[in-house]
Amino acid sequence: MAATPLRSRVPTGRLSRAIGVYGLLLLTVLLIVFFSLLLPSTFPTSLNFRAILSDKAEVAFVSLAAMIPLATNKFDLSIGYGLGLSHILVIGLQVQQGLPWAVLAVCCIGLAVGTINGLLVEAAQIDSFIATLGTGSVLYAISFAYTGGQQIVGNLPSAFVEINNAAPLGIPAPAIYVVLLAIGMWLAFEYLPVGRYLYAIGANPRAAELTGIPKRRYVVLAFAGSGLITAFAGVVLGAKLQIGQSNVGNEFLLPAFVGALLGSTAIKLGRVNVWGTITAVLVLAIGISGIEQLGSSFFVEPLFNGTTLLIAVGLAGYAARRRVRTAVIEEERAMAMAAPSQEDPPAVDPEAGVKS
Repeated sequence: MAATPLRSRVPTGRLSRAIGVYGLLLLTVLLIVFFSLLLPSTFPTSLNFRAILSDKAEVAFVSLAAMIPLATNKFDLSIGYGLGLSHILVIGLQVQQGLPWAVLAVCCIGLAVGTINGLLVEAAQIDSFIATLGTGSVLYAISFAYTGGQQIVGNLPSAFVEINNAAPLGIPAPAIYVVLLAIGMWLAFEYLPVGRYLYAIGANPRAAELTGIPKRRYVVLAFAGSGLITAFAGVVLGAKLQIGQSNVGNEFLLPAFVGALLGSTAIKLGRVNVWGTITAVLVLAIGISGIEQLGSSFFVEPLFNGTTLLIAVGLAGYAARRRVRTAVIEEERAMAMAAPSQEDPPAVDPEAGVKS
């Protein structure tokens, strides 16, 4: 009885694959059309789109920051706390200490915090959940100790305020920072060895080590990059708020992982990637903006983020399993095509003699 051809079991439909890869982009367009029809006087306006690009820049930053350790299958739960401390320090160092190089100092602190996270995970062999949750709690405590539970208010240099307020060609500066960061990370992940190494570590750490990849070094590097990006996001947030508050930052943790995990269901299925993350952040930003303009209650945003996170985790797991399953089927198909067919008769040498 003939076996079922492997070709029929391989998901080769171009339409289904295109929907899987570009589904989030399609959802983004559909959301824009939907809310534009419901809110024709407020949603499809340049003012609203500029507000979306400016208001969600910090979410895009922390989503990209979370994506880097996720590529190595690690989690950085200190992102929200790091963002909060960075925005406090960049305000306090200028207002209270009068330091003109506060931005550089805060970025260096963020880099150091990320490096410590990486060392705790790799050198001390502490689970990334526990290690980064612990450092996040420490950062939160430092934020309260530095501010004394009070707001930090004072005169800030105009150059610092322009970090957020500038709008070249009418485009909010934070959106430009996000695009430049995304391009840089995309080039690193797609065309440089560091990106391939991080993906290899996330896929199979032991195999990566056996091929000569220094796993510990690159995991620490991933957390250091996450800390640096988080710190810069805090700088942009400080330039926007122009006051330091110790309770700011925690609310960015959930959207960060929603963006990164939901992004793994698009562009490169089952793998965190830059443009998928950016698209996921746009879906969140457009959805929340439209819901708020419809007159929703204050609790809708965390409800939307939490529900989307659950959906994102489920879809990310499904995409990863489908990616592995497809690879296995393709490998079986290649092996079957390479093997000689059992239905073909054995070759006979016409010149071979017959024994008498």
